[in-house]
Amino acid sequence: MTAMPDAPSAHDILKLNDLGGYTVPTRGLYPFQWNWDAAITALGWMAAGDEARAWREVERLLEGQWDNGMVPHIVFHGDAETYFPGPEVWGVQRSPSTSAISQPPVLASVMKILFEEGRDRTLAEQKLAATLPAVIDYHLWFYRERDPEGTGRVCSYHPWESGMDNSPQWDGPLAGVPAVDAEYVRRDTGLVDPSERPHKYEYDRYIYLVKFFQQNDHDAKVLYRDCPYRVEDISLISILHRGTRDLVTLCEEDAASLDLVNAHGEALFSLKQSLARTEEGVQALWSEELGCFLSRDARANVLLEHVTTAGILPLFAGLPNDTQAKQMGSLVADWLAQAPYGVASTHPESTRFEPKRYWRGPSWLHINWMLAIGCEDHGLTQEAAQIKQASKDCIAAAGYWEYFNSVTGEGCGGRDFSWTAAMDLYWLNPLDIFTANKAQDSAVEVS
Repeated sequence: MTAMPDAPSAHDILKLNDLGGYTVPTRGLYPFQWNWDAAITALGWMAAGDEARAWREVERLLEGQWDNGMVPHIVFHGDAETYFPGPEVWGVQRSPSTSAISQPPVLASVMKILFEEGRDRTLAEQKLAATLPAVIDYHLWFYRERDPEGTGRVCSYHPWESGMDNSPQWDGPLAGVPAVDAEYVRRDTGLVDPSERPHKYEYDRYIYLVKFFQQNDHDAKVLYRDCPYRVEDISLISILHRGTRDLVTLCEEDAASLDLVNAHGEALFSLKQSLARTEEGVQALWSEELGCFLSRDARANVLLEHVTTAGILPLFAGLPNDTQAKQMGSLVADWLAQAPYGVASTHPESTRFEPKRYWRGPSWLHINWMLAIGCEDHGLTQEAAQIKQASKDCIAAAGYWEYFNSVTGEGCGGRDFSWTAAMDLYWLNPLDIFTANKAQDSAVEVS
């Protein structure tokens, strides 16, 4: 096997992609700050020993927050000609300019890690006090505007909002979206192999939705009523649920000294109600036949029967019961037996499995990390260890790519990728400084 790249080279990638307090996913292909990329990348900065830089990543992301609480999926901190659609296409009139949709809110869960595992307690308390209220507003926005009927299942209005852009889950819902009637020029296919990217058919509908949001002034009530794409995305539901649990914990346990409970008591009560609704409502998305959860087309009122990593992310959220978790654990073991380089984004037995094309079959290390956490939380220690080792094998085989061919381990998409480097630094091969910090904390707890 190829020798494992050492962790400092991962740190070098973060430094290469640092544009002054925010980290681009990779140069050229993604020249701005993305929501869940920023959160994952913050873990890498902390693991590299720069806690202030980790918190700065959070702060720069929150500069893009809207007045209604939404944290957009892209914050356009600067100009770049290599990305489409840019701020002029989204048409959002604010500074900094942003996109008009969000992304899976893993930010709260990452902030809990930064607060609990960082070494500089004074810094952590100051930064948490300054940023947590905005993140509480962000979660309240999700439940208020994306689940106005109180089902416990928030919805998304765009495949990009799931972070899993061209997953087979969205094939059905996208078929109900018209193609955009304007010409446009993609940038991504000029920078990476087009065979690893979404097709033009999908992109035509992605851009139609962007135009639809703009034409309707991003009005929440109009979008919920009229958007041709409205999906209860199980991955978004799961990551939001875990994040909300972590927010409540930060306020009630870890950050009690910051008086956040008194300052945000009403908001926390609302978030707890939302947690309870999701714990009940998500069971409507369980498939006994497939042994996993499914997303739902809320327009057509049908479950989207595709086995993808989204359907096992409820493990990360603590949503399955013991029987469901055991079934998903068996599914994960079968998954890895057929595609050994991480948990393929689409199950290898699917007729729509493509091991190199974006979310239709490659492996993504940040998803593997969340799935490993979920497996550990449910006592599936062997499966968690298998996922972690498979993720290490990806980096050993190819280095720090955006994602990986789940059958061969070949690197795909963008290279020198920030969240892959961050996952190596934090999760797979932590630097001695971070390992020592954890060991020291454990020794203090024991004493």
